[in-house]
Parts: sequence; C-alpha cells; structure tokens
Amino acid sequence: MAKRDFYDVLGVNKDADGSAIKSAYRKLAMKYHPDRNPDDKAADDKFREAAEAYDVLKDDQKRAAYDQFGHAAFDGQGGGGGGFSGFGGGGGFSDIFDDMFSEFMGGGRRGRRGQQSRKGADLRYDLEVTLEQAFDGDTQKISIPVPATCDTCAGSGAAKGSKPVTCNACGGHGKVRAQQGFFSVERTCPTCQGQGETISKPCGSCGGQGRVQKNKSLNVNIPKGVDTGTRIRLSGEGEAGLRGGPAGDLYIFINVKDHSLFSREGNNLFMTMPVPMVKAILGGSVDIPSLDGKMARITIDSGTQSGHRLRLRGKGMPGLQGRGRGDMYVDIHVETPINLSSRQKELLKEFDNAGKNQNPESDSFVRRIKKMFGES
Repeated sequence: MAKRDFYDVLGVNKDADGSAIKSAYRKLAMKYHPDRNPDDKAADDKFREAAEAYDVLKDDQKRAAYDQFGHAAFDGQGGGGGGFSGFGGGGGFSDIFDDMFSEFMGGGRRGRRGQQSRKGADLRYDLEVTLEQAFDGDTQKISIPVPATCDTCAGSGAAKGSKPVTCNACGGHGKVRAQQGFFSVERTCPTCQGQGETISKPCGSCGGQGRVQKNKSLNVNIPKGVDTGTRIRLSGEGEAGLRGGPAGDLYIFINVKDHSLFSREGNNLFMTMPVPMVKAILGGSVDIPSLDGKMARITIDSGTQSGHRLRLRGKGMPGLQGRGRGDMYVDIHVETPINLSSRQKELLKEFDNAGKNQNPESDSFVRRIKKMFGES
C-alpha cells in the first residue's frame, strides 16, 4: 500500500514552520497513543504513521530531501560506493516520542540518565559529475566542513582534570516533569539539554560541546551508471556525535551535468546528427562518437529524411550494479546547404527540372491543397 504524503498525515501545509509541525504531531500522538487506545491496531498504525512523518519533517535536511524526492528519498537501493540507502538515520519512533513527551497516564521511564551520548546528524553533499564520469565510474576527492570530535577532551566536553556533574534541575534524569490535566508530561531538561549532567569546567577548545569544526577530505567512489538524484551513503562520515556518541552518515547526492552531444533518459542516450543533403540523397556511412571512447559507424540509406531515428543497441549508459546497458538513438537532421555558388544553383535547377515523382510527400501535400479548394 502506497504511503500517504507526510504533510497530509500531519494535516499541515507544505510551508508550515517547525512549530506548526510539532504542534500537529503532538495532537495526533496524544490522540492515537497506544496507552489511550489499547488493542486498537488502527490507532497504533496512525500513531506510527504520524511519528514517521514527524521524524522527517522536523529535520531540515530530511525535509529538504523529502520535498525534492518524496518517499523515494528514504528507499534503500542496495550497495556500491559506500552503500546506497535511504536519506537520514536516527533513533526511530522512541527518539521522536522522547523528544515530545515520554509519559502518558503515569507511565514512562525512570531513573538517572547520566551523561548521554548522542548520534551526530546526517549530512548532505551535492556532487556534480560529467556524463563521462557517470559512464565510466570515477573517484572524486571532496572536502567538507563537519563538526568533528574534539581532540583535546576526546569528545567529553570537559576540561582536562574535570568531569561532568549531575544536573541540579532534573536530578540527572535529563527530563523535567509537568502535570497537564490528568497527563503527567516529561520534557527535555532545558538546563542540561537532556544530558542529565552539566559541565562546570568546559573544554577550552570546544567550549563544552565535545565537537569542533574541521575540514574533512574524503574519496567518493562514483559507480558506473549513476544518474541525477542517485544517493551515495558514506557511513559514519557525517557530524560527530555529541559527547562521544557515534557519528552520523554523509549522503552524497549526484547531479550529472548536461552534455554537448548527448541527452539521457534512464540508461538510453540520444543524439541529433546533422547529415548533408547530398549524403541523405545518395546514402553512405558516417562515423559517430560513443561514450566508451570508440567510434561507431552507421549507414545512411539513400533518401533518408529528417526525423529518421537509428538505434545502436548496447551503446547507451551502463546500469547501476552492472545491470545491462542502454541503447543509443541517433536522430537524423538533413541539412540544407547554404552560400551556394551560381554554378551550384544552376545544377540544382537542372536537377529539379529533370525529375518527376522524386518528392512524394511534397507532391501529396500539393494534391491535398488542390483538393481542398476543388481543383483537379
């Protein structure tokens, strides 16, 4: 069954801000939460659907990917080049739920959280490649600015010789509780940002964040057959985790540049080839280039017209993961000569006067015009 549009799921417009998205999700989560709808599969499905939609739309990078590619931005596509997979990552429904509220009707988790590591955010990098690179595959070196683990404090955020202390505001739970009607609602502690601990002596290099901005150089393997919109996932090459948490992933979005000779549709290539009028009349052969670096010879039949299409099997783009080859299509455009000499014009007049029934389409067109006006 096809997934519903995430904006429709939450009941918000596509230009809704983060506050409106969060508010819409809160209402749906409270309405369909399993604690309020025990043994109700339909409510459980709606709760999960809303959580999935909120997980994407609350994150600017994921939301941008969804707005551009729809649900396809998160569909796995199998390996190669560091792995093709859906955009994003994170902790799933439980992280979303914890971000909003973690207790309904007296339930929920308890106990000290202690210092919590947190996975770093996934990052996006747009990489432009030529059609030749997409055909042959390539390795591209890129440099990206990313928050990386601080070497001074090894990601703890605390100055040397000190360590984090229990947060006084939440008692180390990472959340503070408030009563709303008959609901007991927990929210992330604003003092420690959910960590359960605070740093009294922050690291001088990172200011207590455990991360510093660095330029990272990476080699990106571009598989044969990539197309605009292809996503390459580099696991663990995204933003460093908070306070020693695991790094996020880096997603490379491919954009294939336009080519001077070829256009592309899927794995098929298309080219328009001008053919001199005389060669189109008499026929002959023409050599044309292909992306594999070899010349391909095609035969022009006598009397070839503009718009005639030739097909060269297996001369198109390779499929991802070696899945076959597309074809090349050559569209013929018969070129009328210009800047003729007087002698050439005379020869053409002699040619025109000497023959009959050599232009069947033109003759048929003239007959239809005469018939339209009642002429014989």
